[in-house]
Amino acid sequence: VAFERALQGTGASRRLRITGRTPGIVYGGDNAATLIEIDHNSLWHAIKKEAFHGAILEMELGGKDHKVLLRDLQMHPYKQQVLHIDFQRVEARTRMTVKVPVHYSGEEESPAIKTENCIVNHVLTEMTVSCFPAEIPEFIAVDLSGLTKSSSLRVKDVVLPKGVKAVAKGQVNPVMVSVTPIVEEVEA
Repeated sequence: VAFERALQGTGASRRLRITGRTPGIVYGGDNAATLIEIDHNSLWHAIKKEAFHGAILEMELGGKDHKVLLRDLQMHPYKQQVLHIDFQRVEARTRMTVKVPVHYSGEEESPAIKTENCIVNHVLTEMTVSCFPAEIPEFIAVDLSGLTKSSSLRVKDVVLPKGVKAVAKGQVNPVMVSVTPIVEEVEA
């Protein structure tokens, strides 16, 4: 639940935080950007959930329900306090680019770990994908049970859900997981 706020600026935001509220903004869609305030305690408990960061959220604002996506979160350097939060309105007909966490499994059953004395390095912990809002996955599951010595798993090797495309920024096919053998020192 969010409420519209009229005042903006450093002083107004500071006074808002003292009263236990967090300033924010909702932008995108056909409407203009709307300044909002949210109860800090409920927001603090919500940001601890992984699904809050990548799922479509229902926001009640001014008596209407809006579908929004978390875009930015500013934290205090040492206090447990959210300083500012940004949301983007979501339209069902528009493709979105979002970051989705990657969950790895089956690492212990792979031949690289069991018999070949190797270490598995997780290079990517999240993947940038492009899809419609209804198709945004909560996470991407990757099975590592087939890894062998000196192999690697790349983004194009992962099977993504229907309607979801990987977005590679800067690299054509980045490495997600690499396998390196453990080198033992031999005394002379």
